[in-house]
Amino acid sequence: MKKNTKKPAAKKAAAPSAKKASAPLKEQKVNIAEPLRILFVSPEVSPFSGTGGLGEVAGSLPAALNKSKHGNIDCRVISPLYAKVGQKYRDQMKYLGCKEIPVSWRSKYMGVFELDFEGVKYYFIDNEEYFNRPALYGYQDDCERFAFFSRAVFESIEFTGFSPEIMHANDWQTALVPIYQYTIYQRKFMSTIFTIHNVEYQGHYGHFAINDICGIPENYAHIVEYNDDCNLMKGAVETANIVSTVSASYAEELKDPFFSFGLDPILKKNDYKLRGILNGINTVAYDPSKDEMLKATYTQDDISGKLLCKRDLQKMLGLPERDVCLLTMISRLVPAKGVDLIRSVIDGVLINNDVQFVILGTGIAEYENFFRGLENRFPNQVRALIEFNTALSHQVYAAGDVLIMPSKGEPCGLAQMIGARYGDIPLVRATGGLKDSIKDCTLGEGSGFVFEAFDAGEFYGALMNAINLYKNQESWTNLVKYDMGLDFTWDSSATKYIDMYNDVRFKG
Repeated sequence: MKKNTKKPAAKKAAAPSAKKASAPLKEQKVNIAEPLRILFVSPEVSPFSGTGGLGEVAGSLPAALNKSKHGNIDCRVISPLYAKVGQKYRDQMKYLGCKEIPVSWRSKYMGVFELDFEGVKYYFIDNEEYFNRPALYGYQDDCERFAFFSRAVFESIEFTGFSPEIMHANDWQTALVPIYQYTIYQRKFMSTIFTIHNVEYQGHYGHFAINDICGIPENYAHIVEYNDDCNLMKGAVETANIVSTVSASYAEELKDPFFSFGLDPILKKNDYKLRGILNGINTVAYDPSKDEMLKATYTQDDISGKLLCKRDLQKMLGLPERDVCLLTMISRLVPAKGVDLIRSVIDGVLINNDVQFVILGTGIAEYENFFRGLENRFPNQVRALIEFNTALSHQVYAAGDVLIMPSKGEPCGLAQMIGARYGDIPLVRATGGLKDSIKDCTLGEGSGFVFEAFDAGEFYGALMNAINLYKNQESWTNLVKYDMGLDFTWDSSATKYIDMYNDVRFKG
């Protein structure tokens, strides 16, 4: 068995504690006069680790909950201590203890560290065998890695001293949290919430994983059995007290076979549990008036700095420094993001219009190569930035005029909200959170360009509407200023989360 060989935090290395290892897990009764205790369980959390929207949510929602005037909340976060967690954060961590914990028939080392950061207390679960790796996900033993993490969520309570009334799990990597609460731990005075951020990834494994990897008792195996295999998300939906997702429209779409990736019968069965709450964005991290990553800052009242940002990006990328409509896309390059719609029309758009196009992202090799080829065909109009680069994404948002998001499905989407805040006007398909957050402006009032069907013709029409409106600079400037003033803060969403937490508080 592999234990830590280097210090995860600067001053103190993890060392086994026999006394603490035998301490019972404390269970606290509910006292409504005290803060509502919530443990937000996430496989990633910004700025410590992240691959996308979930990390952004985990890094901003708990802080908004703790600051909210609409409830007395003590929300804390627990996540793995990945290799990507920077040393500057490790140096501030406090070591709480360690022990051996069960993962089915295995016994594995667990270290627990604590970090106070920007109004939130974070707990990090340490195990180098599972988490000292270059990437967060994508390994053959991911099921075992996150079974370990889910057990650690419960086993770490004896070190943290924090006994939550609600455990809020997120996506398939933490789906075992509500399952373990229901089947193994059965802690009193505790409820569970499971949030689906993307139903496409459900934690599908062979039937053997139920007992051999996850350690689910045989009499509870039916909970995760689905189509003769193990499906962790199915088990979480069955066992959690509430199942939430990240927009009202997506909550309805999940019951449609077109969107559910086979899970619609289970979601329909548990429809009474289903809630949809639109996410917000971190308006401190995404603030064009103070963003240090930009060449120039700008505000809703004075957007002159936005043109300087466009010139800076054009110069940096070697594009002609001209005031043309700059189309942008910041996305994973996968089918769900509508890349095929772009491929079907983009050549004609570039040939027939005085526009530039900058795409930033990584994904399927076929798509990456297409956009590289597009740059080769249109060297004065296109730049394909096939990488994940946070600073560059801020610069693209600030320079861009139209942010293209023709998604086949989009649970919530954050890019459209960030784009609006930076005056990069969203062009979206009416699905999921895109539908809930962006209203079409073609006929007057609205915040972007919206098309309905997943169809190349409809997408092309919306794109041409955007390009043509850009030519009317007075109208375009008014649209930019309007979008920059939209409220995509967490305040409204946090209030809805608090209502949900209060609804489930006494169900444990």
